[in-house]
Parts: sequence; C-alpha cells; structure tokens
Amino acid sequence: MNFTRWSARLPGTQRRAAARTDLGISPPQRTESSVPAARAEGGQEGATLAPAATGVDELPTREVLDRIPALVALVHGPEHRIAYVNDAYATAFGERPVGEPARDALPELDELGLLPLLDQVLRSSKPRTVKSRKAASGRSYTFTCTPVTLPVSGSAAGLKDDGVLVFAADVTDHAEAAERLRASERTQRETAVTLQRSLLPQELEQPDDLRIAATYQPGGTEAAVGGDWYDVITLGGGRTALVIGDVMGRGVRAAAVMGQLRTAVRAYARLDLPPHEVLQLLDGLAAEIDASQIATMVYAVHDPNEGSLVYASAGHLPILVRDESGTIHRAEEPTGPPLGTGGWLHTSGSVPLGPGSTAVLYTDGLVERRSEDIDEGVAALERALAGATGTPQVVCDRLIRALGVTADHDDDVAVLVLQHPARTGLDAELFRNAALELLGGVEAAPRARAFATGVLASWRFPPELHDLGVLAASELVANSLQHGTPPMRLRLRRTDRRLIIEVTDGDDHLPRRRRAEPADEAGRGIAIVATIASNWGSRRTPGGGKAVWCEFALPRG
Repeated sequence: MNFTRWSARLPGTQRRAAARTDLGISPPQRTESSVPAARAEGGQEGATLAPAATGVDELPTREVLDRIPALVALVHGPEHRIAYVNDAYATAFGERPVGEPARDALPELDELGLLPLLDQVLRSSKPRTVKSRKAASGRSYTFTCTPVTLPVSGSAAGLKDDGVLVFAADVTDHAEAAERLRASERTQRETAVTLQRSLLPQELEQPDDLRIAATYQPGGTEAAVGGDWYDVITLGGGRTALVIGDVMGRGVRAAAVMGQLRTAVRAYARLDLPPHEVLQLLDGLAAEIDASQIATMVYAVHDPNEGSLVYASAGHLPILVRDESGTIHRAEEPTGPPLGTGGWLHTSGSVPLGPGSTAVLYTDGLVERRSEDIDEGVAALERALAGATGTPQVVCDRLIRALGVTADHDDDVAVLVLQHPARTGLDAELFRNAALELLGGVEAAPRARAFATGVLASWRFPPELHDLGVLAASELVANSLQHGTPPMRLRLRRTDRRLIIEVTDGDDHLPRRRRAEPADEAGRGIAIVATIASNWGSRRTPGGGKAVWCEFALPRG
C-alpha cells in the first residue's frame, strides 16, 4: 500500500510544509486541474475571492499523524527499524530512537507478540489486525499493521523500502466492559452449575444387587448449563429405580425445573408404580410446572428376582445393555413423547439384565454432535461400551473419553452406569433365593412356616433373626390366605445386607397398616410385620395381583 495515499484517509488539518520533508516525501506539484478558489457570494465580477480550500492530497502527513489520538509507529526493512512514532505513541510507551530495530527499541511490541505479525505483513503485503491486546501499563489496544512503501532518504531517485505502519487504537473501555460482561456471565453460570449440582444426588444409593456410578459434566464456559439429571432410588424388596432425564432448556430456569421433576420422581417412586404409570403422572406435572418447558426421561426398575430392567421412556435416548457374553442390546421400544406434551399413554418395556451385565443410561450431550446424525453417536457409544470394562466409575470415565467429551464441550453430559455382578464362590453364598408355591387352603400356612424355618436355618441366621423371619413369613402368608386369591407364592431372599420376605397373590387390593381395636379379630398381621421388620411395603404386579414384602437388616460381620 502507498503510504502517501493511506495518509490521505486520516483526519485533515492545516498544512505545514516541513512535514513531508521530515519523512522524505516530496509534496505533489499543483496542476491546472486543481480545484479553483470559490468566488465570493453573489458572483459579481472583480469581487474578492475566498481562500482556496486545501486539497486532501496536500495535507501534511507528519502533522496529521502527530495529532491523532491513536498510537502510530512506522518501521521499515527486515529488521523493522523505526522510522517514526507519533506523540500518542511516545506518551503511551515513551520516546523511541529512530533507526533502531524494533526488537530492541520497541520491547512493548515484542511483549504483545506483534513482531512475528510484522514479519508476516512484510512477506504477504497484506494488512493484519489483532484485537484487544493488553499492555504492561494495563491499557488495551487493537493493532492494525499495514504494509507501506517508503522512499529511501538520501538515496538515488526511485529507491523504495518496504515498511509497516502500526496503528493502535485504545480500546481499554471496551475491553473492561467486555470483561465485566464476561464476569457477569461467569457468575450466572457458576450459580446455575451450583444449583444444578446441589439438585443432583450428593451420594448415590447403592443397592445390594447392583453396582452403580454416575457422572455429570456441565458444558464448557461458553455454554449455558442445561437441565440434565440422574437418580437412583431403592424401592425396597430388593428392587431399584434408575432415572435419567434432560430438561430442554438452559440456565437457572432449566435447573429449577429439573429439581422439581426430580423431587416428583422420588415421590412417585415411593408409590412403587410401574414405570409407565410414573411417566404418566410426571407428564401432567411437567405441564403444570412450566408449560414452555418439556423434558425427556427414562424411568427403569431393576428386580433381581426377574433378572431384567423394566423401563418406560418419554422421548429419551435408548438404554444400552452389554450382557455377560459382550453382546450389546439397545432398548429402543416403546418410547413416548417428552414430558409436558400431554395426550399420550406411555407403556413399559423390558430388557434382560442378568448377572454379568452392564447397562448405560445417558443424555444427548454424550452422543449428539452438530456434524453428524445422533444415531451415529449412539452407535459410537455402543462400540465404546463393548470394550469398556472395569468398575462402573471406570466405565463412566472411559465412555466420556471415548466419545470425545472435554472440559469445553458444548452441552451438558450425564451418564449413569449400573452393573449386575456375576457372583461366585463365597460371595455367591451371601446371595440366595428360595420360593414356595402356596397351594391348597388353610394347610398352606403351616407348610409355609415349615419352609421358612428350614430355609432360614440353612442360611445360618442368628436365632433371634431366624424367629423374626419365620413370624413375618407366617403373618404375610396368613394375610394373603385371608384377603388374596390364587396363585400365591412365598419367596425368601438374602443378600449380604438384608433378609427379604415376599408373598404374592392374585388380588390387587393393597393392604394398609391400621390400628386394630381390642375386639377386632383381624387387622394385626401387617401391624406386627411393620413393628418387627426394618421396612415393609406392597405393590401391584404387572400381570395383575400384588406383592407384599418386608425386610430385615442383617447384623454387620
């Protein structure tokens, strides 16, 4: 770029003849094509002419550069020797000796990383700009480096030298305003992250039969926090509910909606309803919480007696299960619309989860990428799960790494991994099952007591726990014989932490604990069970009927 023509674009001022001489640039000669002076008002002949306006090409470059508030420096040659710095530059960084190379005489440019940029401008003959560089003084500048051609002073006519014009605009106010805005955004994001994490379970419940780990990673600093969440809820009787969901929104509002949904899920889970009925209740609640927000969710229940994962999905991504042989199963159907849309009857499905299996529940941040279809992300997760071994926490970490989730990821990620261990040896002795079909009439009660007595004795329980277990089994069977219908079954189960006694029958009327009056002949069975057991409950079974259970905590050691 020609330096003289570039200077014509700067703000004008009055001419000083010595300016061009100082920079070694000859002033242009006036020609007959120059603009004539304007005539006096009225156009009368012989009127005194007004002074001619100074032409833009005749403005004195040196004085223009000296007076503009921006910082200007002119360097030339491969060593970027100083040809000129203006007053604003000298005020900001001090006087600079003419003729010295920039590396020695302009240390501030070196500190700001501009010397390589000067080399690039010389090589490419194209201007370059760097925005908001902060100097040691604390001021921020935006630098524009423009290639110029300078005549060599004192040399033969026609010799030129390549140089760079450094133009720096003080943008401190803008930079500080931008930093205040970024600080405000960081504060808001930290608030949302804190709220989000506080609403997630601080410590996961660990069921007897499963090993579980979870990971939540918020999006990077440029992404607003979403409404991803997970939960693990022990239902009693050895069963466990597993939840993962994603509120379709960002920031504190999404986190608040997520917290309300999570609280509602835990409340509905205590009713021990089938998964699809829990989603049905949540669907109406989500619309009441915030009609503009919808959420996807999977609610699944693991029953160790059945060896399966019964689930219902509201528009969420499919559960992935790797069985003991390493085969990956994708639980895709049935899937209903997201929560909050209304007008849909959800249904439950199931996927096998036997000993040695690993299941993964996750949100879309793990598998969704803008450059590819989400099915490709799910397929990539399947491949990663096929080779991810170790504890549930190790599997979580490996899946996060395999899917390329980093600290600056553009979306929230929640992952829930559960394993049903395959137990062998002495460990297997701590997990036992025994069941008896209750056939016949009243004679089923003594048969059930005898069965419970023998099983609990073989499991070598202490005498006190043995007697309490037999009493609880007797009361539950008697209650089922009196109020239930066939088929009936007594099931005893022990884990390393508790003894579980469960009776099922064909009647779906759930028992409740009530105060029996002295003259009542019934109503004491459930009260006795609730008094002697650590916990008790009842639920309706999928095929019709109910299950009533109680459990006793085993002594440690």
